[in-house]
Amino acid sequence: MNIISVKDYKEMSQTAAGIIINKVKSDPSITLGLATGGTPKGLYEALIQDHQTNGTSYEQVHTFNLDEYVGLSADNPNSYRYYMVDTLLGHLDVALNQTFIPNGTAEDAEAECERYEALIEQLGGIDLQILGIGRNGHIGFNEPGTPFSSKTHVVTLASSTRQANARYFSSIDEVPTHAITMGISSIMNSTEILLLASGEDKADAIYHLLEGTVTEEFPASILKNHQAVTIIADEKALSRTNL
Repeated sequence: MNIISVKDYKEMSQTAAGIIINKVKSDPSITLGLATGGTPKGLYEALIQDHQTNGTSYEQVHTFNLDEYVGLSADNPNSYRYYMVDTLLGHLDVALNQTFIPNGTAEDAEAECERYEALIEQLGGIDLQILGIGRNGHIGFNEPGTPFSSKTHVVTLASSTRQANARYFSSIDEVPTHAITMGISSIMNSTEILLLASGEDKADAIYHLLEGTVTEEFPASILKNHQAVTIIADEKALSRTNL
């Protein structure tokens, strides 16, 4: 693992943006794996700023998102499709038909998982996957106990994950109980992985990732077995380590 220690959230976001911008410039047809939530927002703002100021083009880029809530349509403000268009994709020169997110309202969720996994393979896999990390070590929506061999699948969200995401909804009751997520094996098939972590609430997770053993009870631990992982973490996220 390559660990980049930064001062704060802003520096984490700008550092990650610099890596991605350089990748896109060197390989204009790169396939990016994208994440949602609060952690990558600063990164996405930096990418938009660069695109508007420097003209970095995403015309040939394809993107795949890690996950989507089951039951939320693409026009629902709490869906991840809506989030991605509003937060990043709608501000770049990439055609939305080159950006892929699981269909949360598919009649057959299991079939949707198989379709999504096959689509990733058809386009040659993900070149660079962006990840956050949950307090319990989840990556994507792969909760503790998820088999490392898992492909894209339907998951029941842990109560801690639903509570962490409740701030985006009017109440905890509105937070979906299930989601479609890339599996751990799907994530590990990415050529490179970029994991972002910021703040004291991620300190325990980063400590266990760096110091703990590889176990399905802490899904992110599998990243130790990947050949090209870069972690960008700020001082607070690294506060329990010696870095």
